[in-house]
Amino acid sequence: MHGIPAPTAVELDDFNWGNRYNGPRSGTQTPFGEPGEPSTPMSPITPKSPNELEMSRPPSPKRDEAASLVQTFWNPPMNKWRVLSCCLTYFGNGMNDSAPGALIPYMETDYRIGYAIVSMIFVGNALGFIVAAFFANWFLYKLGRAKTLMLSELFLIAANVIIVTTPPFPVVVISFFLLGYGAAINLALNNVFCANLHPSSVILGAAHGSYGIGGTIAPIIATTLVTHGSVWSRFYFVVLGIRVLCLAFAAFSFWHYEEEAPARLLAALEQTASRQIAAEAGELTKTQLMKQALKNRVTIGGAVFIFAYQGAEVSVSGWVISFLISYRGGDPARVGYVTSGFWAGITVGRFVLTHAAPKIGERPFVVALTLGSIAFQLLVWLVPNVIGEAVAVGILGLLIGPIYPCGQTVFTRLLPRDLQTTSVAFMSSAGSSGGAVAPLVTGLVSQAAGTFVLNPICIGLYVVMIICWMLLPKVRKRTE
Repeated sequence: MHGIPAPTAVELDDFNWGNRYNGPRSGTQTPFGEPGEPSTPMSPITPKSPNELEMSRPPSPKRDEAASLVQTFWNPPMNKWRVLSCCLTYFGNGMNDSAPGALIPYMETDYRIGYAIVSMIFVGNALGFIVAAFFANWFLYKLGRAKTLMLSELFLIAANVIIVTTPPFPVVVISFFLLGYGAAINLALNNVFCANLHPSSVILGAAHGSYGIGGTIAPIIATTLVTHGSVWSRFYFVVLGIRVLCLAFAAFSFWHYEEEAPARLLAALEQTASRQIAAEAGELTKTQLMKQALKNRVTIGGAVFIFAYQGAEVSVSGWVISFLISYRGGDPARVGYVTSGFWAGITVGRFVLTHAAPKIGERPFVVALTLGSIAFQLLVWLVPNVIGEAVAVGILGLLIGPIYPCGQTVFTRLLPRDLQTTSVAFMSSAGSSGGAVAPLVTGLVSQAAGTFVLNPICIGLYVVMIICWMLLPKVRKRTE
């Protein structure tokens, strides 16, 4: 085995020999005459296979020490606060992302603009995600996890401060750019952190379920405020308070993250993988790392998948209210709560259905959920009843909710460790691009044809998701 040095004397002293592997030998004495063992003549025995040795020997202190380095919700103890910090961050992100669906009709009235112009807020948000994809890993390398998360919250706080002043609409678009920029950074870091904990599907489900809770609460609060006479922008005072809490919580929970043994182990693995790559291709710059990520099949397939997923999710959240008002005669003060039903479905799906993913397998589970989403999107389109469609929208959210955390689990398993943060940031930017392009296309086409186009656009995006998912390579166990 080339490149692997022979064990040192100290390492050899740590190995267990003789009956510690094979058990007591009947009528034998170990070569080393260990105390407390029988001293009788040796007799022939049948040697055990390596698999039997692995199964029969008790765990040594070294193995116990290695097991303690596996990151879980409880190990190290601070991880429980870090997961809660991630959940609070996702909660705030969910509030930012779901509120526009309920507020768009009031923004259109306040600024006297149509579907096409108001859709520019989605474009600004997507551009923020795209730009952040090139800097998330750089910030992490320069500042560390805690300071990078705090910086992302400062961007989000600045955006909300601008929006609450009800500025001219172009400034609102710039504020949504800052919202996307800050959210992309914390999303990339938190997705990688949660995906490397055990069990990743459940923890990611809880984190993204918190996003769903924020998405459920925000339209209720926003609709209540505007129907009682408040200016639409005053809702963002609530989000501003949440972001200040996120800033403090991230600083508290992640401040000493890099100093702990599990984090040092992961960093060592990443450095080892980077050195292996550097030995073959020379030292990689940040630009080269991005290029390498973009050449990775999982990065591209995952990016297209999340582009389609988030495009459908944001389109439903942003335009289903306008569809119900235009084609079902819904009262804006009442149907505004349908968006909350959609996000409530996403929340329940992420907290409950994600537990079935490890048992069924993420691959078939996601396919089944996507096919179900197509069926209920058709019901939203074809059932001419506001109540029936509201129920269908809620079940649609229930089905698509677990898809994102399950997808992130599979993508992270398939990606090399040194590419994870860069690739996940790029996927997040692609997802936000989908969350801008699909609602923008829906708004532009709705201006000419009507908001019913929401439904065929979403169905087409679900089909793209299935195609990308089926083309992903099989999940393999990483060896680096």
